[in-house]
Amino acid sequence: MSAIIRCRSRLCSIISKKKHRFSSTVSAESPKESIISSSSILGDHPPPPPQSGPTPATEGEKNSWSFLKYGLIAALTGGVATAGYTTYAYSLNEVEQKTKAFRASANYTTGDDASSFDRFQAHLRAAAMTVPAKLVDMYIDLRRLTEEQVRGYTEPTSDKLLPDLHPLEQHVFTLVLDLNETLIHSDWKRERGWITFKRPGVDAFLEHLAQYYEIVLYSDQQNMYVDPVMERLDPKHCIRYRLSRGDTRYVDGKHFRDLSKLNRDPAKVLYISGHALESSLQTENSVPIKSWKGEAEDTALLDLIPFLEYVAKHRPADIRTVLASYQGRDIAKEFIERSKEHQKRMQEQNQKGRLWRR
Repeated sequence: MSAIIRCRSRLCSIISKKKHRFSSTVSAESPKESIISSSSILGDHPPPPPQSGPTPATEGEKNSWSFLKYGLIAALTGGVATAGYTTYAYSLNEVEQKTKAFRASANYTTGDDASSFDRFQAHLRAAAMTVPAKLVDMYIDLRRLTEEQVRGYTEPTSDKLLPDLHPLEQHVFTLVLDLNETLIHSDWKRERGWITFKRPGVDAFLEHLAQYYEIVLYSDQQNMYVDPVMERLDPKHCIRYRLSRGDTRYVDGKHFRDLSKLNRDPAKVLYISGHALESSLQTENSVPIKSWKGEAEDTALLDLIPFLEYVAKHRPADIRTVLASYQGRDIAKEFIERSKEHQKRMQEQNQKGRLWRR
């Protein structure tokens, strides 16, 4: 029994020694970590600097920027106003002539024998005038470009709207006819839309005068309207040429016929229209006729045939002087009256001659 107790106590002592040895080994092998207090962290490192925002502008800087801004606006406004007035008051050629010396001053130079002070003044003057002179040049270039573009819409498509006359037809007069309310009348109603009516006597008028005249149609309507109408109105092609809106001159919101662009002698051109004095730039060549609104009993075209035939046969030197003698009168009626008076005088002269021969 005592032997068992001694063995048990010896076993316990051995186990205790092994536990002590294991604990010492673990403690020796574990890494040593230093402990740092929060006070040491706060004490050793300085606090981060505060984030700085944009510095407010001073009062002087604000005033400088305001002055520059308003000065630039005033300069632009003045420049635009000056350019607008110049465009309204002067033509492009006038502007070029008036600013020629000013633009040349930007290239001012001195001679070789000039003093240093004179050369300095020349360079200073040229530098000060360069920017204004360049702006004037830019204005002239822009205006020329703009006017060329606008001219394409306001001027006739060509300075010679008609080809040259044949040498054997140099004596032939040119009869220019308007379309709307002269040869036709277009009417619109809601239930049927547009319909075009042919003026009474237009066929006989065209066929008879085509023997004596070069007949030209000159309308302010578009080609897409003129061509289909003329194909039905003039199937025999008595009218040689057709001119439309692109061949007119656009002035103050209205399309005018410019007879000076026809490539014909103005002394041999007659223009017939129901609005002759309002639609032509050369009123001295105009033969006014009553505008046609669809009246069935109208005879205005037929009434003009005797006068036009007389002109074509007798070929006056200048038709404008003949038309001036009819100014303010109905040409067809006045011509009949003058013809009757002329026949009466001729009869009287014939009777006097017979009496004298007796």
